[in-house]
Amino acid sequence: MKHPILAPPDASLLWLEAHRVIAGTRQRSLDGSPSEDLLAQALADLPAGPTRWVVEDLWTPSVLMRDLTELPRGAEAQEAFFRWRFMQALALEAPHFVQAMEVESGVWLAAGIREELRESMLQLSLRLDRNLHALTPRWLHLYNLLAPTLDLPGILLSLSPMASGKYAGTLVAWGRTLCLLRQWSEPLAPEAWIEERLAPSAAFLQRESRTPQQLFIWGAPSWPESNLALHIFDDRSVLGEGH
Repeated sequence: MKHPILAPPDASLLWLEAHRVIAGTRQRSLDGSPSEDLLAQALADLPAGPTRWVVEDLWTPSVLMRDLTELPRGAEAQEAFFRWRFMQALALEAPHFVQAMEVESGVWLAAGIREELRESMLQLSLRLDRNLHALTPRWLHLYNLLAPTLDLPGILLSLSPMASGKYAGTLVAWGRTLCLLRQWSEPLAPEAWIEERLAPSAAFLQRESRTPQQLFIWGAPSWPESNLALHIFDDRSVLGEGH
C-alpha cells in the first residue's frame, strides 16, 4: 500500500475534533459542535490562502462498499447511487453529502458529512474569504500521512476521547490496500477496545491472509501492549512543532 487516498492539497490546517479545535499554534476546547464564532476565531489564526479542514470521525462517517462491479451511467446517477448505498449501509436518517472513490476493483470508499454541517462550513469559509480546499475525515488524514511509508499490513485506531478514559472512533486496516473500516460511536476503555473490537478485527484479517503486524494509535496518550508493534502518534508528529 504505497499511494495515499484523496491526498489533500498543500494548505493551512484547521483541525476540528469533538473536544478541541486547533489552528496554527492555538488550541481551543470544545464540547459538541463548534459555533461559527469559534470557527471564525480559529480561521483568523491561520495565514491567508487555502485551508484544509480535518474533521472529527464521528461527524464524517465512512464505509467500504464491496462488489460494486456495475455502476449507473452519468455523474449525477452515480452520485445518487453512492448516496443511497451510503445511507442504507449506515442506517442514517439525516441527509448527507457523500463522496466515493474506488480503492481497488469493485471496492469503493465512501465518506459523508451531514449536508447541514457541510453547508455551514462552506458558507463560513466564503464569508471569511477562506478558500476551503479540502474537507477530510481525521482517520483518512492520518492514513494518508502513513501511506507512503507503509510496507507491512497494519491497523490504525483513530480515537475520540470521551468521559472516564473511554474512546469512540475508527478502526482502519490495510494489507496491500485499504481492506477494513469500522466505526463506533459507543465509547469503550482501551482494554475493551482490544477485546471487543481490535482482536476480532485482527482475527478476521488473519483469516483473509492479511495478518496485521503493526498498530498505530491516534487520540490516546498510551495503549496496552499487544502482539502488534505499537506506534502512538503525538500532536507534534501530525500538527507540527507548535504542539
